[in-house]
Parts: sequence; C-alpha cells; structure tokens
Amino acid sequence: MVQPLYRRVIIKIGGESLSNPGGCGINPARAEVVAARIAAIHAQEIEVGIVIGAGNLWRGTDALAHAMDRTRADQIGMLATVMNALALADALEREGVITRVQTAIEMRAIAEPYIRLRAVRHLEKARVVVFGAGTGNPYFTTDTAAALRAAETGADLLIKATKVDGVYDKDPQKFPEAKRFERLTYLEALNMQLRVMDSTALTLCMDNHIPIVVLNLWDEDSLERLVSGVPVGTFIGE
Repeated sequence: MVQPLYRRVIIKIGGESLSNPGGCGINPARAEVVAARIAAIHAQEIEVGIVIGAGNLWRGTDALAHAMDRTRADQIGMLATVMNALALADALEREGVITRVQTAIEMRAIAEPYIRLRAVRHLEKARVVVFGAGTGNPYFTTDTAAALRAAETGADLLIKATKVDGVYDKDPQKFPEAKRFERLTYLEALNMQLRVMDSTALTLCMDNHIPIVVLNLWDEDSLERLVSGVPVGTFIGE
C-alpha cells in the first residue's frame, strides 16, 4: 500500500452532498456514499476532521433577500449544519468508523461542545470528528470554520470537496471553454476573486501555511488518490 502523504486532514463538505442533486433535505443513501469515501482514507490511518455546510437545509442568502436579520439567519444556518453533522456521523458509524460530533454552539444533549484539545485527542485515537455549527459566530462561513479548525488542530491539509474537479477561471457549467488551474498561490486565488473559498478562509490558511486542495468528491477515488500522492483537483498553497 502506498504510504499516505498526510497525517491529519480537514475536509470541508457542502451540505448539498447529503441531498439528491439539485434537491434539498438529507438523503441517507447519499450520506452513505459520502461516508464510504471518507472511510476509505480513514482506513489508511489518516486522521480526519470534517466541517459540513447547510446548503441542503437553509440558504441564508434567500433569507437576507427577504430582509431577514443577518445574525438570526446565520444562527439558523449554524443549527442546520448540526443536523447534517449528525446525519453524516451516523452514516460513518454504519461504515464502522468511530465518530464524534462537536459543535461550536453548546447542545450537550446531542453532541460534545467544541474543545480543541479534546478534538485533537479524538483524532489521535483514530476517531473522525465532525464539526458542526460553523465557528459559532454569525458573519463567518463554514469555509472559514474549516480553515479555523485546520489551524487549531494542526492539520497538514484542508480539502474542499465539491462537485467540480478543481478551480476554474469561470463557471465550467456555463462556459465550456473555462480553464482549470492545476496550481495557484494563495495570493493568486485572492486577487483573481475566483470564489473558491471566501477571503477570510484563504487568508487564514495563507497566514498559517495550510495548503488547500479543491476536488470533486464525486470523482471515483478522488480522496484516496489525493492522499496517495496522485495530483487531483487544484492545489492552492505557497
């Protein structure tokens, strides 16, 4: 077996990965597929943390379009990420992976509160940790939460698992001639405003020297190939 390149990774997954394409809600069958792909790299003795979004359950931008208070809209979104975290944790447990859910907003009846040292200890014990409720603060995206957890836990890599096979100069679904980048620096990604991640997340990774790989979660074995050293998606780093 090829020796993995990374000891510890944080994977950012959109909430839409748990729903049918173009749909909403949580589809247990889709959660099982996502869990199987995470379990495959966990089996290579890689420590895995996961931050999940809430786009399948709540769209804050839609709420803001109706003049909803931004803080309240973000709080609803944070609670929605906890629902997704619980669903994904359940699917991972059914794959035989010991999992813990930690939340930035305390709700002790259903999940552990986020405590950095406890999270690190879980990772060291080969437990997958699913981080819910974002950063626990409004105005911060789950991309930023993923970058923050990567920095706090000393992750070697932040993986943004999407439905696109990397970063493009324009939307490849609308423009067939769109160019895919194999490698970008942090500053290039920021200056070109490619919207791969929000600027806060990118800057946090840049300041803490955490490389990012953007890949398609639905490409077969993409995560396994990445951790084995095969170039996958778009690398963003120094």
